[in-house]
Amino acid sequence: ILNDCKNEKGNNEITALFGRDEFDYAKPENLIRSILEVATSENDIVLDFFSGSGTTAAVCHKMNRQYIACEQINHQIELNIKRLKKVIEGEDGGVSEDLNWRGGGDFVYVELKRSNMQFIKEIEAATTEQLLSIWEKMKQRAFFRFSLDMQQFEENIVQFKSLSLDEQKAALCRLLDLNQLYVNRADMKDEELQVSDEEKRVTNDFYDK
Repeated sequence: ILNDCKNEKGNNEITALFGRDEFDYAKPENLIRSILEVATSENDIVLDFFSGSGTTAAVCHKMNRQYIACEQINHQIELNIKRLKKVIEGEDGGVSEDLNWRGGGDFVYVELKRSNMQFIKEIEAATTEQLLSIWEKMKQRAFFRFSLDMQQFEENIVQFKSLSLDEQKAALCRLLDLNQLYVNRADMKDEELQVSDEEKRVTNDFYDK
């Protein structure tokens, strides 16, 4: 019951910000504030691996903490960005009144460079005719699961063609190494990964190199 009450309060804060409930399991800002007061000091860096509705980032901003918020669901990324913009504009919800928050500051939004994730995006959008062309590109540049027997897959390509479109897409996605969805920093000098000079600069700036 306690968790339900906390989620209800957090959801109400999201609804107040955006006019409707855009996120079902938002945590209330006061809860995050209490955790940050115990575990951090001003200017500390807080890492949120699953940013969700952006509550942690919003409270960090109001409490003068640095923060890194990670999210991969497009709708939630957009929600985070909109929420932080409202925080900067001085929104008065959540813990704003208690902290005398009046707005200010800024944030940087960046995306990880896609590696295998780019193939997944192409596969999801492909027609039947396009899938084999994507497969040819995958053979040249993709990172495959260690258990893949390439020769066996090629020998069974006729069977692959007999599958439905959805089954073909699922089969190709299963071949990919999910640990290589994005380009690792250690690999960014690999010319085949086509990392631009600007992307390298931003990455090095992030790591303060």
